[in-house]
Amino acid sequence: MAHSSRVLKLGRRYKLLAGAAFVLLMVQGLVVWSFSGLEEGESWQNALQRRSRSPEKAELPKDPDSSAGRRSGRGREKDRLGGATRRQKPHIYGNHETWHNLTREGDTGSVEGAPLTTDHSFSPKCEITGKDALSAYARASTSQCQQEIANIVCLHQAGQLMPQRVARYCHLTERINNRIYRKGTSGLQWNEPDAGVVLSEKPLRIVYMLVVHGRAVRQLTRLIKAIYHKDHFYYIHVDQRSNYLHREITQLTERYVNIRITPWRMVTIWGGASLLTMYLRSMKDLLEMPDWKWDFFINLSATDYPTRTNKELVNFLSKFRDKNFLKSHGRDNARFIKKQGLDRLFHECDSHMWRLGERPIPEGIVVDGGSDWFALTRSFVEYVTFTEDTMVSDFKRFYKYTLLPAESFFHTVLENSPACGSLVDNNLRVTNWNRKLGCRCQYKHIVDWCGCSPNDFKPQDIARLQQLSRPTFFARKFESSVNQEVLDILDAHLFGEPPPETPGLKGYWENIYSSVEGMGGISDVDMTAYSSFIRMALHELQGPEKVKRWTACRFSPSGFPSNAELYFYDDHFQGYLIMQEVQSGETLEIWMMPRGTLKVADQKGVTNRIQSLEVSSEWDPKERIFRNFGGLIGPMDEPVAVQRWTRGVNLTVTVVWIDPTYIVAASYDIAVDSEADYTQYKPALTRPLRPGVWSVRILHFWEMVAEVQFLVIPLTVRNKKPLQSGDSWLHSGPPLGQYMEQSFQALSGILNLPPRADIEKEANKKSEFRSKELENWTDDSLRSFWSVGGVCQKTVSSSCPSLPICSDTHWSSLSRDPKSELGPVGQDGHLR
Repeated sequence: MAHSSRVLKLGRRYKLLAGAAFVLLMVQGLVVWSFSGLEEGESWQNALQRRSRSPEKAELPKDPDSSAGRRSGRGREKDRLGGATRRQKPHIYGNHETWHNLTREGDTGSVEGAPLTTDHSFSPKCEITGKDALSAYARASTSQCQQEIANIVCLHQAGQLMPQRVARYCHLTERINNRIYRKGTSGLQWNEPDAGVVLSEKPLRIVYMLVVHGRAVRQLTRLIKAIYHKDHFYYIHVDQRSNYLHREITQLTERYVNIRITPWRMVTIWGGASLLTMYLRSMKDLLEMPDWKWDFFINLSATDYPTRTNKELVNFLSKFRDKNFLKSHGRDNARFIKKQGLDRLFHECDSHMWRLGERPIPEGIVVDGGSDWFALTRSFVEYVTFTEDTMVSDFKRFYKYTLLPAESFFHTVLENSPACGSLVDNNLRVTNWNRKLGCRCQYKHIVDWCGCSPNDFKPQDIARLQQLSRPTFFARKFESSVNQEVLDILDAHLFGEPPPETPGLKGYWENIYSSVEGMGGISDVDMTAYSSFIRMALHELQGPEKVKRWTACRFSPSGFPSNAELYFYDDHFQGYLIMQEVQSGETLEIWMMPRGTLKVADQKGVTNRIQSLEVSSEWDPKERIFRNFGGLIGPMDEPVAVQRWTRGVNLTVTVVWIDPTYIVAASYDIAVDSEADYTQYKPALTRPLRPGVWSVRILHFWEMVAEVQFLVIPLTVRNKKPLQSGDSWLHSGPPLGQYMEQSFQALSGILNLPPRADIEKEANKKSEFRSKELENWTDDSLRSFWSVGGVCQKTVSSSCPSLPICSDTHWSSLSRDPKSELGPVGQDGHLR
């Protein structure tokens, strides 16, 4: 009996283990299923479109890291010695905490970084069915988000979440299609010369709702300067994650009675329901301000800019003061619903928009949508905010669980409201759409859907800003870090050419770090580089070789740098500006300039197509720039090689990556089609990368075409603390010196690489460096790629009187920048 009892116990134990294993497999399967489900969902919505497209209009691959070829510059890569095209998941050695701190990338599921551990103790109140709902529930980062998803799905499955039918109050039987045309055509009449005519009636007053995030405070103040008038109002919402920007704008609002900042802040994500919530809450705030008597509500972002003056806009709106300006999708309604995902249930939590399954559109209404940038009358804003109509409350319920709700809510409410006849199909904007570049599913890390984003305007797009077929007063998007010249052209058109001696005309500065925010947002790579830059500059100040430039000055840094800025001149990156307090009490700012490392061989025949070769991280395929402007790369980063070509004959080139110890880390072929202008590829290198100077070579039939060197920086800190004895792995390269599953070392003879033994021995020795030795290694490494462009002091001091004052230089972040400076209000009511 005892023996049989033990057998029964063992049997039960194995059943429990088998059950646990089955559950684990199911969870893993759901996670895998979720990512494949994103692609499948996208395929379902675009299947009919793809079947009908011609080859030249076919949709581009979704992977932003694949190489360029064809018209968009995407190509085909093949691993050398391996044959077939392949992509490998990079291996990461070291724990998750280390990886998250060292890399700049946020994990899927949260725009704020790595997902939190999920507590699976919560039990749903119903049996969750449907692939999308199960996928979202499995991927949710927190227990709170899981519970919200489960509760919403259960209510939806019970038919208690969405309104089944919504009352329509519009008196018109057909869809409204008001448009404003130039005189001589049908529709509401508008003529270009009328825009500047001053009307006799009292001009209306506009409230500008500025929805901003990021760190580009100078671009935002330049926008405010362009649209400011004392008779209008400016209400600013700064994203909850943008503390630096919030602090700067808060100081600005103290100087102007008609500029205010929301006393509350939200985290708003692309496509999220939070954006609509933010607008509705802001509208309620504005209607409850008794001292702000406004007539029109216009929303703008920091990447918008006016194309006409405030006076022209006021006169135009005065002529159509009872109209609401919203841009409709302009396509078949059923197709719009599918493409926009309005027939899908979504929920926002954990800074992610989760797709939870299908849902019906309420009966009895007209659904519309398009752009989420609009100009609305006060009366319509009051209706949306305060009405007791069940229609509006039903729509708020419906759009609470809708993707991109701000692109459809106001359109749909207006088209079904008593004021439906006031809709004008024009949002008074021109947007720079280039769908070949802008539709790359770049938001999949924050939303279970594929979406598009407009491109930045550049000088070659100026003709689009001058179109006269319909009235437009604003354009988007603009980014001064990408191109500032186009804003200079607009300013000259609107306000006249600035005097030629005006300082700062070609300069642009953008903050990337401020000590006021603490150290939480800075990576180990940046922390290492900024500290090294300061040591390099202070060393040059006291060195005898610089006596002709500065009288020898000796400073010792006090703590970590207090500020870091990107500096651009004439739309070219000029380097980093680092501000540092020193022990004597002064504040210095140093300018670190990048050195070029590109080498191009004498080219003949087909190989003369190569224009540039760059390596960095954070490649933006839409704007075709590296967002890591300075190319600061650490052992845990994922570098990308990008080539720029002129058009010409088809060719195939080989790209080879060589590490500091002459290991051939990767090799692949790229087919460069005749019309390709960019190609790019990110090899799946096993990390950590060996610190030191890397080379990337472009070869054609194994003859050198171009070579560029880049630095993997030896880090002096890990998790923001000095390296310890157990951190040698971080600087030792991958296990066995193999960066990919396949070894490419057989190519070393063809590439004429020197023997590895001595340099590998030296590299292994350096991996043990700590403290001063490590700092010297880092400084020497960076010195080969960066030089000191200038040093200045914030105020005059006796410690080093030969140093210039920062405000007197042309490059310092403290120098004059009139195009972005906001001064007192002039007699004409403007800030210019």
